Amino acid sequence: MGLTINTDRSFLDKVFFSPDERRLRAGWRLLIQTILIVFIALVLSLIFSGVLIYDDQPYLSRLSSQIIELLAVGGSIYIARRFIDKRSFTSLGLNFNRQALIDLLLGIAIPGIMMGFIFLVEWSIGWLSFDGFAWQVYPTQQVFSNALLVIFIFMLVGWNEELLSRGYHLQTIASGTNLAWGIFLSSAVFGVLHLGNPGATWISAAGILFAGLFLAYGYLRTGQLWLSIGLHIGWNYFEGTVFGFPVSGFDFYSLTLITVDGPVLWTGGDFGPEAGLIVLPALLLGTLLIRFVTRDRNPALPSR
Repeated sequence: MGLTINTDRSFLDKVFFSPDERRLRAGWRLLIQTILIVFIALVLSLIFSGVLIYDDQPYLSRLSSQIIELLAVGGSIYIARRFIDKRSFTSLGLNFNRQALIDLLLGIAIPGIMMGFIFLVEWSIGWLSFDGFAWQVYPTQQVFSNALLVIFIFMLVGWNEELLSRGYHLQTIASGTNLAWGIFLSSAVFGVLHLGNPGATWISAAGILFAGLFLAYGYLRTGQLWLSIGLHIGWNYFEGTVFGFPVSGFDFYSLTLITVDGPVLWTGGDFGPEAGLIVLPALLLGTLLIRFVTRDRNPALPSR
């Protein structure tokens, strides 16, 4: 027998609830999760106000803000997923096994090639000058302790932003519309959320949108979030710490000291490569690499 759909639903029922199962429509679920994340972040910020602020140690201050974000993002999504979406937290694409670890490591490695490509192109054209390495200027112990601290920060950033954008946003929007709209709209929101970064413009937001599409491709090719999380971690770390570029408007500790003097339209200027046209061929290269490393995969996307 076929599934019988109730056509006698009330107006309020149609406004608030999905037609195929008894749970809130995607828009209401997104709204509730957004309220939850803001509420949790505000409460945690008030509780730890003045405790986790390190005026003389900016990396520790950034680490503390990422820990608050970890609790706010993870807590709000867990509550929304479990009690509002009526799905498990892991069904977002968080099954952890041997393949998850491989995907995570591959994801971290791919942006190393992408950012190396950007570095070589800008250096060969004359838009970038290499000024030396950090350990030639600063004490070696300080250099590597800061580099390790920054990679931990980027690990939290990659987890937090991918759990929110490619996890909850993409998959919830897709459940209310379709996968194509879920990918595009979540990537657009991802770009808008970066408008608060130093030096951000609508051009940089467009670049971040394209980066969001790239990160979503990792999810599409695997059906899990681990490759996307790795890509995000590797992107930030290789871009900022290894090759010395700004990371979405922020200057992080860099092992490579560089000066970028090329046209802002291409290099992205003080915001970094995401705001420049140079990011487009790098994204194409990264997309081809994702395609190659996932060539034997036949993913089944998680239930939304």
